[in-house]
Amino acid sequence: MRVQLSEVGLDVEVSGEGPVVLLLHGFPDSHVLWRHQVPVLNAAGFRTVAPTLRGFGGSDRPEGGPEAYHPAKHIGDLLELLAALDVDRFHLVGHDWGSGIAQGLASVVPDRVRSLSLLSVGHLASILSAGWEQRQRSWYMLLFQIPGVAEEWLARDDFAGLREMLAGHPDAEAAIEPLRAPGALTAALNIYRSGLPAEVQFGAAPPVVPLPDSIPVMGVWSTGDPFLTERSMSGSHAHVLGRWRYERLEDTGHWLPLERPEAVGDLLLSFLKEG
Repeated sequence: MRVQLSEVGLDVEVSGEGPVVLLLHGFPDSHVLWRHQVPVLNAAGFRTVAPTLRGFGGSDRPEGGPEAYHPAKHIGDLLELLAALDVDRFHLVGHDWGSGIAQGLASVVPDRVRSLSLLSVGHLASILSAGWEQRQRSWYMLLFQIPGVAEEWLARDDFAGLREMLAGHPDAEAAIEPLRAPGALTAALNIYRSGLPAEVQFGAAPPVVPLPDSIPVMGVWSTGDPFLTERSMSGSHAHVLGRWRYERLEDTGHWLPLERPEAVGDLLLSFLKEG
């Protein structure tokens, strides 16, 4: 369904009945990332809301440069979307950038969040303090900061550079296809340019904002993730004031909702039912 908000229109999949689970994807995906988990959650008595974030897939790509894609803009979109759907309290699940946005949303409206599940990406303070190996794995984030250069490299030779980065993505070709539209690749990269500029990645440590004590948090990391170290996720416990649960998936890459759909579905159901 299409939901028109004050600044953008979002492509959103809403299904099921019961307590709401808000599912947030990351780069370069759309709500399709959750296609295996949605029916499992619906069958277990949950209503799922899976938006495609601004700048991705079939959602709008507003003009205005990187600032139009700052994580705060995404949080504002989600609050509007929840209001439009008459949703008060909800569970939050995020993968990749969706995890970062979910953490921001939980910090803004902690009284409305029943639980928070972080897939692949942990707390920012944990990522920034995870050491040299994590810096090496994050090399592409610096490339993404360079307008024009990043787009040219990623899209050159029919997206050969991006295709190589997405080698472990089960739906790589489907994820790349929307990025062929004019301005789409820049819009998708702008979340990095606004949310994780070099000053954040390599500057003085930003103030640590821990996740509220009222929200139980689960972190899930996979051993085959080429972009994120285990320390970047497991260290998140130091920045969680409430209950923390850590899960490690063996022999799985970065896109665990697609690579290990049953395992992710089982973990989510067990955690949501705990809350």
